[in-house]
Amino acid sequence: MTLAPAEPQAPAPHSGATAKKVLIIDDTEEVRMLISESLKIYGFDILLAEDGLKGMEIAKGHLPDLIICDIRMPKKDGYETLTALRDNEATATIPFIFLSGATEKIDMRKGMELGADDYLTKPFTHKELMAAVNARLEKQADFQRQSEKKLDELRGNITMALPHELRTPLNGILGLASLMIDDHATMPKAEVLESAKFIHESALRLHRLIENFLVYSQIQLIATKAERIDTSGALNPIQAHQFIPELARPIAIRYKRESDLDLHLASASLPLPADNFRKIIEELVENAFKFSERGKPVHVISEISNSTYHITIADHGRGMTPDQIARIGPHIQFDRKIYEQQGSGLGLIIAKRLTELLGGQFSLQSKPGLETTVKVSFAIVGL
Repeated sequence: MTLAPAEPQAPAPHSGATAKKVLIIDDTEEVRMLISESLKIYGFDILLAEDGLKGMEIAKGHLPDLIICDIRMPKKDGYETLTALRDNEATATIPFIFLSGATEKIDMRKGMELGADDYLTKPFTHKELMAAVNARLEKQADFQRQSEKKLDELRGNITMALPHELRTPLNGILGLASLMIDDHATMPKAEVLESAKFIHESALRLHRLIENFLVYSQIQLIATKAERIDTSGALNPIQAHQFIPELARPIAIRYKRESDLDLHLASASLPLPADNFRKIIEELVENAFKFSERGKPVHVISEISNSTYHITIADHGRGMTPDQIARIGPHIQFDRKIYEQQGSGLGLIIAKRLTELLGGQFSLQSKPGLETTVKVSFAIVGL
């Protein structure tokens, strides 16, 4: 393989910053040296390996910013090397460019399916090499910038939301309890009852917050170990048309919006754990009431099609933009500085992930300022 003489071009994206490390894995010394010299012109630090086994060892020890790897090699070929690196948490996200003398599309497709980021077919020019390297590094840098942005947003939401969510109910409980202790002898019974109700509501709010943190932690653990929640223990199928009203009505009552709850439910049995199904419905109905105004209906509708039970929960409230829908996640609350709102931002992501872990389908559509519609779908027993 030969490389064309270096052509003048703009410096690599990392110029002026800490030099990027590039690992070159190829069993041909000439190829390793040619690529190495081309990259050194622009200040890259180079790591070299003559086979896949050595390359994996160097990658895990040095964590390069980019890997360029041949496909046809002894001991471990490029496909095996890439698979092993993608299976290792420390090296899983390192950009990976394949080198190959083959031009067959099947080889390229296999590499991409295994997680390769780009392909260079020998022989290639210096310009093609630099274009591929710079493109991969810039894409990785953009990914890191987006990750940092999301992390900053998460930090901000946690900083703003958690102290408020923990202190508000706790302060109410402590304050009213102290008042009742000090004035218990003279407080009218009606005032005692009202204070007790407020303490109870505050305690429930605090309990729900703690429960959601625990549930989300459990979901994350399950997701790392298995694709699905085991439903074999759900011996008694849920009668969804009876179960859903029992969950939705207390929420409507708590928001003093009983007349806003619109229920239209088809009869069906679902082979799901009751606790999991309860959590999904409660969080979705809670969100619908929380983000809509009194006097606007919250629709809870179910129907059967293709042996599947579809539950739709719709409100006519604030709505979300496509960007906000894409960024739904734990502790993420939108426009908190504009709107006074309660909650940790966990409810919607808990409902989504629980639905998926139970083998169901979750979809969300929304129009800002108009409506939000969430649909969850599960297979029906015996159909």
